[in-house]
Amino acid sequence: MLWALSLAFWGFVALSSLVLFPVAVLVFCVTAPFDRRRALLHRFTCCWASLYTFLNPAWPVKIYGRERLHESSPTVIVANHLSLLDILVMFRLQSHFKWVSKQENFNIPVIGWNMKLCGYIPLRRGTMASIASMLRLCNEALTGGSSIVMFPEGTRSSTGRLRSFKPGAFDIAKLNGVPIQPIVLRGTGDALPKSGFVLQGRHPISIEILDPIPPSEVEKYEAEEMMARVRDSIAEHLAGPPKG
Repeated sequence: MLWALSLAFWGFVALSSLVLFPVAVLVFCVTAPFDRRRALLHRFTCCWASLYTFLNPAWPVKIYGRERLHESSPTVIVANHLSLLDILVMFRLQSHFKWVSKQENFNIPVIGWNMKLCGYIPLRRGTMASIASMLRLCNEALTGGSSIVMFPEGTRSSTGRLRSFKPGAFDIAKLNGVPIQPIVLRGTGDALPKSGFVLQGRHPISIEILDPIPPSEVEKYEAEEMMARVRDSIAEHLAGPPKG
């Protein structure tokens, strides 16, 4: 049964992407001359990605602390990483940002092409030239008024337990003097585990938005100290229920 539902779901993702990508191209062509941040295309992409959780009764998504999301200026958004589903779920924020994502995702037909149109930021792990390019593009995005989203664990947790963090996101925030917005994701690893593409039945999913850390605090600490502080905060919240 789960196999059949999974095939139906991924089939819907493929077919709907084939239908919606030409619309994304049209949005890009019409708005590119005046929308340098590609905010309208990103908004369309948020709606596109949100279809797959809105229409799936097995994945009810609830957002806690939406009022705490910092949107008045660019910020570095960091979240724990449990599943491929995290990406779809984060689009439910309906907020403007650029993803930092591994290079391989940009090579996926249709979806990867749309990521390029949106100006999301690729990273090839372990390649110094790619890391330098990623840092430059992140700095440009923040300077240009776009927030960025990073998973500081670097890869999905296969156990659901929080992995160690990498300092890149915190270096970028400190360098640019912008806030850090921690976010806690729950339930995505149960709904769609790291290994495989078979949906695992009904699993409620939550996004808990924690208080942003202001630039004055970001600048006060070394990046690794801030990294440890944010990781401890996310781990503490993961240990209990989400708070609105």
